[in-house]
Amino acid sequence: MKLLLFSDLHCNNMAARFLLHCAQSVDIVIGAGDFCSAHRGLHPILTILKNISQPMIFIPGNNETDNALRQECSGLENVHVLHGNGCSLHGIEFFGVGGGIPITPFGKWSFDFSEIQAEELFASCPDNAIIVSHSPPKGIVDVSSSGKSLGSTTVRKVVEEKSPRLVVCGHIHGSEGQIEKLNDSYIINAGPAGIIWDLDKNVIVT
Repeated sequence: MKLLLFSDLHCNNMAARFLLHCAQSVDIVIGAGDFCSAHRGLHPILTILKNISQPMIFIPGNNETDNALRQECSGLENVHVLHGNGCSLHGIEFFGVGGGIPITPFGKWSFDFSEIQAEELFASCPDNAIIVSHSPPKGIVDVSSSGKSLGSTTVRKVVEEKSPRLVVCGHIHGSEGQIEKLNDSYIINAGPAGIIWDLDKNVIVT
């Protein structure tokens, strides 16, 4: 089972077109949020990604809301927009939570949640699923370009308690493309370049 993982496109049409090419060789595509920038440019970037025929799982970042993402993907049977809920594809359970966790310093425009709100969003997350979270767990692939650890304590707690087989995240650009393990769970800060992950072998496909 091969997964194409990405996050934080921020209206980068060239990166989206490259992902369209990469998607031809995978089974499932996962977008971990921030398709646009400050709620602008969502339609053009999704117009490109809509040409992908494989099943796709999208969650909102802090730059778009779940409602906006669902509206843009309305009518696309191969797209599953998750935020505080899950779905099953090819017999694999997925669970998604979007937005910035904890609340970012960017202001009211940012689609953010406190750690307490995040606990509620993750309440129905099953064990051993694939978690798609815009925000990384605290202390794992969460170091900013200024050297600060900006991940979520709630996401880390969920990973420790639920033992997901994989966590796909983004949000912290300084750690994009990095892969670490927390106990037995692989954590990938996907980034806009995209990563193809072999779920059976737990390795990057080059």
